[in-house]
Amino acid sequence: MAVYFTADLHFFHENVIRFANRPFRGAEEMNAALIQNWNNRVSAGDEVYILGDVTLKGAGRAAEVLSQLCGKKYLIRGNHDKFADQASFPKELFVWIRDYAEITVGNTPFVLFHYPIGEWNGFYRGAVHLHGHQHNHRDYNEKNRGEGLLRYDVGVDANGMAPVSAAEIEAFFFSDLESRPSGQAGGCTT
Repeated sequence: MAVYFTADLHFFHENVIRFANRPFRGAEEMNAALIQNWNNRVSAGDEVYILGDVTLKGAGRAAEVLSQLCGKKYLIRGNHDKFADQASFPKELFVWIRDYAEITVGNTPFVLFHYPIGEWNGFYRGAVHLHGHQHNHRDYNEKNRGEGLLRYDVGVDANGMAPVSAAEIEAFFFSDLESRPSGQAGGCTT
């Protein structure tokens, strides 16, 4: 079982394509690419923590897309996740829904929140803060690493439009590798 993180998917959201300079002609193309990229990486037994902003649409659209994504899903609410509070949303699509969480994967503590935090629990003890919200690109994560700041934007805009694994984040911060490991770990059908 692998652990993945992602954020800021914004399924069905036309304006995010222009706002975040995404390489798609429309929401339908973006949705298809995000689903394919996710399912190419994530296996059915993997865990995926979504750090907010699944979709601006309602419960029906959220359920439609979430049911196509592999893995056990956890939601850290973002500012565009109102669907999660709608009575018609099938809550069983997530293991849990929270505003904030702290988890440990292997020996690495992770602090999960949709928004970037200046200092977090474990800031001085090697905890890595994962967030979304800002629609940063890879240079943001590189800058944080260069400054010794263990803060990482897991949003799709900063990670090739796909979830990023805990192992990749650990290697990014804690190894002498020149680049993060790549590779297609998963692959499942829904």
